Amino acid sequence: MTVEIRTTGVKPIRNAFTHLEKRFGDKNATRYQESAYDIQPLVNFHYKPLWEPDRDLYDVRRTAVVMKDWYALKDPRQYYYGAYTITRSKQQDALDRQLDFVEKRDLLRSLPLAARQQLVTALIALRHYEFGANMNNSHMAAYGFGTIFTQAAMMNCMDRLGMAQHLSRIGLLTDGNTGESLTEGKRQWMDEAAWQGVRRETERLFVTRDWFELHVAQNLVADGLVYPLFYQQFDAAFAAQNGSALSSLTDYLMRWYDETNRWVEAIVKTAATESAENATLISGWTTKWRDAWVAALQPIASQILGDKGTSALDAVTTAFNTRAGKLGLKL
Repeated sequence: MTVEIRTTGVKPIRNAFTHLEKRFGDKNATRYQESAYDIQPLVNFHYKPLWEPDRDLYDVRRTAVVMKDWYALKDPRQYYYGAYTITRSKQQDALDRQLDFVEKRDLLRSLPLAARQQLVTALIALRHYEFGANMNNSHMAAYGFGTIFTQAAMMNCMDRLGMAQHLSRIGLLTDGNTGESLTEGKRQWMDEAAWQGVRRETERLFVTRDWFELHVAQNLVADGLVYPLFYQQFDAAFAAQNGSALSSLTDYLMRWYDETNRWVEAIVKTAATESAENATLISGWTTKWRDAWVAALQPIASQILGDKGTSALDAVTTAFNTRAGKLGLKL
């Protein structure tokens, strides 16, 4: 008796959903394409938003930016839920090991009192800035148009909670888990004169209704000035006096910032190159918010960096202007 084993290839009846075939052709779709493209509901809404009855639930008129195809606003990282959570989980594991290293050796707690106070003044109040960024990206996710943008905005929204928690952990490493640094950080945010400009601009963003302008103001302009000023300029000055313990913890913040900039810049550049009207509009928003944030950051830059504060902020602003120019913006 002989047994003959054969293998048979089963050809799939279809390679992709119909809406993806129309966009990409009859071929296998990626997970990112399946999760991001042409999912936005467009018709058959059951009701108007009670809080905004002149708009549909999902309405392109909620921004002054005009796009022929909103799904051109692609995330170059191609993050969908699975890829995003796996990446962040690995990064969190590495960050936890670094935090454990600093905690076991008491590297921040052993700093001189003046250095610890300087660290708290410069960084811990930024917990509240990150919470503001969380709220702003939540607004973009809620009122933006096109799943390809809104899902990335929601991921950014959750990232900002992580940034706030990370800064909280740095504070707890500084005060020996008493929470005193967090209380002081809130006091600084609420009452310290040097922080009130940053607080004012953060709260102005809360009432910015155009979601694309909010993306420009928060993710391009504010982050583009805040992150380099605090996590590069201040960090370098602090390390020169107190060693690199703090740098080992703020390194993740800058690596996250560099990664996220790929998405932020892709969105702005794509929209700006869509039309001259878009470019003019986005350039105006960028100029307006850049000037406001530079003025807001000047007092705190001078407080944490002394007589080098103005030159540090100038360097950050110059780098930002160069970056904006590469995106097709005229400031």
